[in-house]
Amino acid sequence: MAMPNLQVSDCSNLKPSLTSLFAPRLLHRPLTQHHPRFISKASLQQPHHSSSSPPTFVNRRQLISQTASLSLSVATLSALQLPAKSEEVLSEWERVYLPTDPGVVLLDIAFVPDDLNHGFLLGTRQTILETKDGGNTWVPRSIPSAEDEDFNYRFNSISFKGKEGWIVGKPAILLYTSDAGESWGRIPLSAQLPGDMVYIKATGEKSAEMVTDQGAIYVTSNRGYNWRAAIQESVSATLNRTVSSGISGASYYTGTFNTVNRSPDGRYVAVSSRGNFYLTWEPGQPFWQPHNRAVARRIQNMGWRADGGLWLLVRGGGLFLSKGTGLTEDFEEIPVQSRGFGILDVGYRSMEEAWAAGGSGVLLRTTNGGKSWTRDKAADNIPSNLYSVKFINDKKGFVLGNDGVLLQYLG
Repeated sequence: MAMPNLQVSDCSNLKPSLTSLFAPRLLHRPLTQHHPRFISKASLQQPHHSSSSPPTFVNRRQLISQTASLSLSVATLSALQLPAKSEEVLSEWERVYLPTDPGVVLLDIAFVPDDLNHGFLLGTRQTILETKDGGNTWVPRSIPSAEDEDFNYRFNSISFKGKEGWIVGKPAILLYTSDAGESWGRIPLSAQLPGDMVYIKATGEKSAEMVTDQGAIYVTSNRGYNWRAAIQESVSATLNRTVSSGISGASYYTGTFNTVNRSPDGRYVAVSSRGNFYLTWEPGQPFWQPHNRAVARRIQNMGWRADGGLWLLVRGGGLFLSKGTGLTEDFEEIPVQSRGFGILDVGYRSMEEAWAAGGSGVLLRTTNGGKSWTRDKAADNIPSNLYSVKFINDKKGFVLGNDGVLLQYLG
């Protein structure tokens, strides 16, 4: 099946109405600045008695009562935490407490390139948070154009290039800003869009690249008014054509990706929904190229190393690295201490240092390009799965998890 080009031909019947997609009406709501509250230290010293006052004797029952009251007061003070303040130091990371509802899964994070103090954090249950201090504190951000309909959006991906930013989510929604996120407008989408949008990358002025979970890749150069298909056929059509070439598990393909990751130079690697094979795509190729998995266990996730090679995670906690750089089906397993929990993502801080995160607070670190990994036990007591590792640069990084768990790299 050929991939259609998408065009918004009539915006008058779409809500919200946009008189011109080249200059959409960007709705905004002024942000309310929240000032942190400070609690002075409680003095635990006993008052001094004058020389004329007789000493006060306390019996055992009074002592127990006063001690219990003091313990309760200290516990009460320690429980008073600001909702989005960095509090708990965790080795190389610190936890940032967020004003989110229980059960929210954090999905993506991005900062304005010209102002790395200004960033946005996305998640399930229509979660958009904003920071203006580099990620130390976060406040909910309301975008009216994303609240007009009775949908509970899952915001999957965000990307900035200069002051231009893009957000995609499910059900199908596309948001755009040209003023570094001070205001966001909604861009209408064609009903012909195949699949749900799972990733977007800002590539230049008024330009972006968008990927759906069915493998469609679209590019725009006029702020989303037109989207041109970058591939000529769907993944299902490709597999029907190549199933006889020996791709194991292709006949069980359900039509969607489990994960998709993009390299800095525009190459993609995606894992099938069942994890029984993976696919790659490079700019200029007419379709996705399927590959047999090189390991017995099913694939959990794949991505790109800093040197251009691939990393591969399997279900059950295994980690593999491709031999050499570039695309290959030759991988070698690297021993890791995952305690049997699955590793879900890998993020590179530099050519040599990377972090891996996974279930039940698993955090692993390598300082030699992935040849060996050590476990950071500081997050073991956090009752959360850590889904994503994002490094904005070598000094700013975050780990995103479920239940609103956010870890910030201390640098």
